[in-house]
This record gives sequence, C-alpha cells and structure tokens, in this order.
Amino acid sequence: MRLLVTGFEPFGGSTVNPSEQVVRRLADQPPLGVELFTAILPVDRERGPERLLQAAASTNPQAVLCLGEAPRRASLAIERVAVNLLDYRIPDNRGVQVVDEPVKAGGPAAYFVTLPVRRVLAAIQAVQVPVELSLSAGAYLCNQVLYVLLDYLAVNHLHIPAGFIHLPSLPEQASQQNPPGASMSLETSLAGIRAAILALQPNPVFN
Repeated sequence: MRLLVTGFEPFGGSTVNPSEQVVRRLADQPPLGVELFTAILPVDRERGPERLLQAAASTNPQAVLCLGEAPRRASLAIERVAVNLLDYRIPDNRGVQVVDEPVKAGGPAAYFVTLPVRRVLAAIQAVQVPVELSLSAGAYLCNQVLYVLLDYLAVNHLHIPAGFIHLPSLPEQASQQNPPGASMSLETSLAGIRAAILALQPNPVFN
C-alpha cells in the first residue's frame, strides 16, 4: 500500500508538534507492507495546503492520513467532517488570521472523510490507546488541509481512504499550559497511529 502521512510544524509559540514527531518516527521505521511517503506541512494559510497537494500529486498514494495537534485533548481524535470555513482562533505562522472565510469559494459546505473511521477506531482501541470519534476538524489549518485534500480527491474522482487524526499535546507542552492541560506521550500516540495504518491495509484484522 502506498500511503501518504502528513504532520504539521510547530505553531502557536510551541517548539514542537506531536504530529511532526510521529511522522518523523514513522519515516525512520515504516510499517511493514507500506510504501510510506511523508510531508511536514507549514502552518501557513497558503503554503500548508499547497504542500499537501504537491505531496499527493507527486506520490499517487492509495491512502492519505493527515495528522495534527489538538491542545488539551486527552485522546486521539478521528475526525469525520471537513467544513468549508476558515475561522482561525490564532494567527498562522506568518501572522495571518482569517475570520469567517470559505476554504473554497463556491465549494461544498462540507466533505465527509473517506477513512473507514469505525475500523480505525477499533484498531486503535485494540492497542489500548485512548481514542474517540470527533465530528469536525475545527476551522483552523487542520480543517483547511483536510477540506482541500477531500476536495482534490472528489474533483479528480480519486476514490481512496483519506482522513485526519488529531493528537494530544506532548507532556512537555502540556506542562507549560496555564492551567496545565491533558497530554499523551509520543510513544502512545505513535502506537495509535501505527494501529490506524494497519487498519488501512488490505485485509485488515479490524472490521
């Protein structure tokens, strides 16, 4: 299986991003049976989606899994919907803050992910990593790149599994939050994402 996995660079004043760390660990030791392609996306309104589309077009993946950080969450969150809305709670890394604008003018109001979310949920639960289903990816860059990805697949009639999983902050990040927030170790997040990838392969154990 040719799989594209993406993460994000640090943002919001942090020096690390768990999604970037997980992607780099996967690249160092790809899952068996997977031809893995990875990309780290800029937290940038223009360059983030552009980098994702470049990676998708150049690798021709059979599945795409995007990762991002959700501060203060205590579990992995499998997103189900991307909405056609940009409403940044904080500026991106270039200082741009977008309020109440569409991701794509005239585009569909939302896209459902094509990831088999229940199968992925079961796979992550099976390795005893905290996980939940989440309705939408918000209205920041995570939602934006997911919407752009799903729109790209729809426009080009590419019927492949694609979706987004949010990761909790790392403990060293959560300890700096005021008040301190929830967190998850890098090893635990990595174990959950490896299980999710296993669920995307042909003839998965989890159904």
